[in-house]
This record gives sequence, C-alpha cells and structure tokens, in this order.
Amino acid sequence: MKESSIEKRKLPAELCSCVDDEKSSLHLEFTIPGVKKEDIDLKLNADSFSLRAGKEDAEYVSTGAFCCPVEIEKTEANYENGLLLINIPFKDPWENAYNVTIH
Repeated sequence: MKESSIEKRKLPAELCSCVDDEKSSLHLEFTIPGVKKEDIDLKLNADSFSLRAGKEDAEYVSTGAFCCPVEIEKTEANYENGLLLINIPFKDPWENAYNVTIH
C-alpha cells in the first residue's frame, strides 16, 4: 500500500462471515469498494486475521478472531469488484488426537 502525506480516514471493512454447509471451512466476505487488489494487506494467524485496504482518501480496516482452529496455509482469496472473498478450511479436530492404550 502506498503511503501519502494526507491523513486517510479509517473506515470499517464490512464483513459477512459464515461456515459452509459441510462445516469444513470458514467464509469471509469483505466489502471494500474502490480499492485496488495491490492495495490490500491481509494477514492471518492461527487464531485471527487483520485486513488493511487503502484507496486515495480512505483506509478500510478490520481485525477478528476465528471461531475454530483453521488451516491458514490452505486459505484461498479472490478480489473482484470491491468484494474480497476468503475461504479458510478448518483444521481436522482429530488430526493430532492422542490414541489411548486400553489395558
């Protein structure tokens, strides 16, 4: 994102979030009109996200926490016509489960 000498207004990035029908991934949809793809900065951690998206006179911002553990390395994001669509798969809750030996 390019920096300018003019103080940009901070605006909330409108967010719609939901879990898919199979309950296998989280969908995030951000409305950030007038922003160019190259001016979007999206960061993910294992438990949260941060979005900053600038345009000439304003900067959209949003942060949040995930409801469940996610696979950030498998995240897919697409941006078109002011809508940023993000799909983040949930981690398999049994992936690192401990198998108890029964005596």
